[in-house]
Amino acid sequence: MPRATQILRKSRKVVEDLNLLKVLQSEISHELSSNSFQDENIGSLGDFVLDWNSSRSQDVVLRRKSESGEEVAVSALLSQKTYDTEGIFPRKLLMKVCVKRPGLSSILQFDCGVSEKGVRRSDFKIRSAYFLQSTTVPGSSIYRGPLFSSLEPQLQDALKEYLVARGISEDLTNFLLLTLHKKEQGQYLDWLQKLESFVMKDERLFSAAAG
Repeated sequence: MPRATQILRKSRKVVEDLNLLKVLQSEISHELSSNSFQDENIGSLGDFVLDWNSSRSQDVVLRRKSESGEEVAVSALLSQKTYDTEGIFPRKLLMKVCVKRPGLSSILQFDCGVSEKGVRRSDFKIRSAYFLQSTTVPGSSIYRGPLFSSLEPQLQDALKEYLVARGISEDLTNFLLLTLHKKEQGQYLDWLQKLESFVMKDERLFSAAAG
């Protein structure tokens, strides 16, 4: 009787693994056939260069240095939430823009959100702006500046224009939206395929699936 129970357990495991394998293969086929973003080609880097885009990380980093010596760094990644949208990008971006002026030790950092506006259009909103000392890590009690939404509208607009003048344009935010959605889709497909290989590692399961 114990042997029969053991055989039943093993059989149940094989059936469950086969079911998982079928679901995985269906999802992989769907991802390969849909390719939602692969045929899109919108946006550009402008004067920025792509400094970091590892296949193992979720973010990208761009850099630009002007003739005056001013440096601008942009890092961006997809937000975790998805949104109903008429466009092609279901997720917004979290974007940080750091501006460093020559001869100054402090860095001006902007935390921004980027979202699609209509089809193949995008815009960014500044959520906060504060100074960082380039050689120190700020503590939680350090004053970082006022709540951005509490600033006078003219000042909010002027700070946004300050970033636009440094290359944070719609072309750039379009580029970031497309690049990061493509990246996430590729990483998801790679994860599915690795999971499929892991499940198929059992030779008995592989033989059953092939049969």
